[in-house]
Amino acid sequence: MIKRTLYFGNGCYLHKKNDQLVIEPDDKSIEQRNIPIEDIGIVVLDHYQVKITNALLQALTENNTAVIICDQKHLPASLLLPFSSHHAFTEKLYHQLESSLPLRKNLWQQTISAKIKNQAAVLGWSGIANQNMLLWAKQVRSGDPDNFEARAAAYYWENFVAGFRRNRFGEPPNNLLNYGYAILRAVVARALVSSGMLPAVGIHHRNKYNPFCLADDVMEPFRPYVDKLVLNISEQEDNTDELNPSIKARLLAVPVIDIKIDGEKSPLMVGIQRTTASLMKCFEGKTKKLLYPIM
Repeated sequence: MIKRTLYFGNGCYLHKKNDQLVIEPDDKSIEQRNIPIEDIGIVVLDHYQVKITNALLQALTENNTAVIICDQKHLPASLLLPFSSHHAFTEKLYHQLESSLPLRKNLWQQTISAKIKNQAAVLGWSGIANQNMLLWAKQVRSGDPDNFEARAAAYYWENFVAGFRRNRFGEPPNNLLNYGYAILRAVVARALVSSGMLPAVGIHHRNKYNPFCLADDVMEPFRPYVDKLVLNISEQEDNTDELNPSIKARLLAVPVIDIKIDGEKSPLMVGIQRTTASLMKCFEGKTKKLLYPIM
């Protein structure tokens, strides 16, 4: 089942009643709405006057719903997730924590190879030469000691948009990429918890200040889907300096982008769940193949 993404950009009161999320707008001319909590996957809170009860937050957590809180610039600033949502969480966690270094290096090799292939596909759609990217994807070794990820990234962003430089605080469409990646990160973190893993313990990323290292690892091959969406938005919108409601609506649709894994088509949110489930099977020693989409 595809879970819903709810965005709140105006003042309202959110609370729980009969297993429903009740939305009471501050603007009394707008009708109250009820939404089943079990249908919700992501909630985005993007207004200072959004009021939410602890009972609702508890219910959303029990439903493994990711709650994103935006800052004064309307960019995602924090993410609320449950500690665990898998019935065998402790057992699964030990498999993750006790995974060997050779295994983690092999998983990173698969991750970077898939990421470069998908970046090459984005360039190909824009009519830009990508044969070097496809070659690099095949040459990635265990742990990526040759740093093909950085080599590919330099070429990719140089050709992404004329005159563009990828920088979190840089010129548009960096703002669109930041927003889309934040939504993607929430979807990945939610799936990792659902599969019995801690998003903080990565297979490659190591940062004592980052509680989502594993999410940042796993989302790498999915980033090009956001990139392609941002390219489409940039071509169709006259002004992307500000994240207007129209642009946000399109970026909030990241979880339902169509992807294909092993020839099977599904929405991105469902596909990521397949990816995280395969990652846990790798940690458990049941398989060595990490399922990633190839564009």
